[in-house]
Amino acid sequence: MFRIAAAAVAALSFMTPANAETIVIHAGTLITDAAKAASGPSTITVTDSRITAIDAGLNPAPEGTRLIDLSQHTVMPGLIDAHVHLTGDHDSAFWKGFIDTTEYGVAVGLKNAKLTLDAGVTTVRDLGSEPQTMFAIRRAISEGMHAGPRIIAAGPAISIIGGHGDVSNVRPEIIAATSGYNTCTGPKECSQRVREFSRAGADLIKITATGGVLSQQGRGLEAHFTPEEMTAITGTARSLGLKVAAHAHGARGIEAATRAGVSSIEHGTFIDDAGVRAMKENGTWYVATLMAYRGIEEQLGTGIYTPVVEGKIRETLAFVGKGLGAASRAGVPIAFGTDAGVFAHGRNNEEAAMMVERGGMEPRDVLIAATKGSAELLGVSAETGTLEIGKSADLIAVEGDPVRDIGALERIRFVMAGGREHPVAQ
Repeated sequence: MFRIAAAAVAALSFMTPANAETIVIHAGTLITDAAKAASGPSTITVTDSRITAIDAGLNPAPEGTRLIDLSQHTVMPGLIDAHVHLTGDHDSAFWKGFIDTTEYGVAVGLKNAKLTLDAGVTTVRDLGSEPQTMFAIRRAISEGMHAGPRIIAAGPAISIIGGHGDVSNVRPEIIAATSGYNTCTGPKECSQRVREFSRAGADLIKITATGGVLSQQGRGLEAHFTPEEMTAITGTARSLGLKVAAHAHGARGIEAATRAGVSSIEHGTFIDDAGVRAMKENGTWYVATLMAYRGIEEQLGTGIYTPVVEGKIRETLAFVGKGLGAASRAGVPIAFGTDAGVFAHGRNNEEAAMMVERGGMEPRDVLIAATKGSAELLGVSAETGTLEIGKSADLIAVEGDPVRDIGALERIRFVMAGGREHPVAQ
């Protein structure tokens, strides 16, 4: 059942450059689809970044090909992190955003892209960066200039004036110099921002539908936008073929964003039964970002956060994982997202164990969320999320069986992203 049909080989051959390298990979255990049972020893053939064959058994590598022996490991699709901030570092104080240049942000993002690959993450959705930085990083990686995961990029988040995602509680001249490009008031202006961000190169739109934990405003974590403003954003995005991801903590803000038609709720800290019902009815995805809470808890009292931020952090910690548990039990679609940047990049794969331990999910369901589930949310299922003939060679090897031991995802031994091998820091 693993043999590629001769006709399919012929169909693929005309798309393959004559000088393309062919790589043969031996897998001890193979997970092609996280929703299906694993296979035993298998051979995967990769030509010009694409999977061209998947065969049962450890077959000899044909002459002229290169063999990668992963016969002692489990090979599976690369992880997909639906919520990262590559240009941010967890130990960088908020005021550095006022002095760091965009060029420096690109350098930080490229550094963190490599660390993300170390964690077995071969695709990310970046949900917040300074104008143009992430689009430059996305291009550099896609053109093979730098190692990194496939990037789906939102660019800056759309915010209300003075809300999460805008600048608060600093000198007026700093606000004047750094604020306004991403804020909107009223349906007309909010629609305009969506069109501007689309024009700039955004793959999707990110909104801060509620207050946020790490922003310097202390007015709570409930709804920011009016229902009319959010509907204008989602409607305009839809007309442009773009999805909308909503940062949302407070229960009523979560419900309002869901009713307005966002594609995903990010964080969902204080979600209640009404919010869960709304998400289930609307097919809205839940992205829990549990690692964000671990990251901010680890830095309490270190001076990284101001007193107003530390107060909001303490408000959230008792709720970590509760929303994920309620949403997954209700059948809300779950995607894997971490909020990397709030904690140290390269620890993304620790999210999986938290989804089991704090969210009560089964390991297999976490694997689905981290591969084909996130691929569906990001709109890249035709390229990645499962290992299939014709798809991009995005795969990882782990030590152990992640279906039985989700901690295996923290033992990454090999990464291939887009057919390119990535040396993993052990």
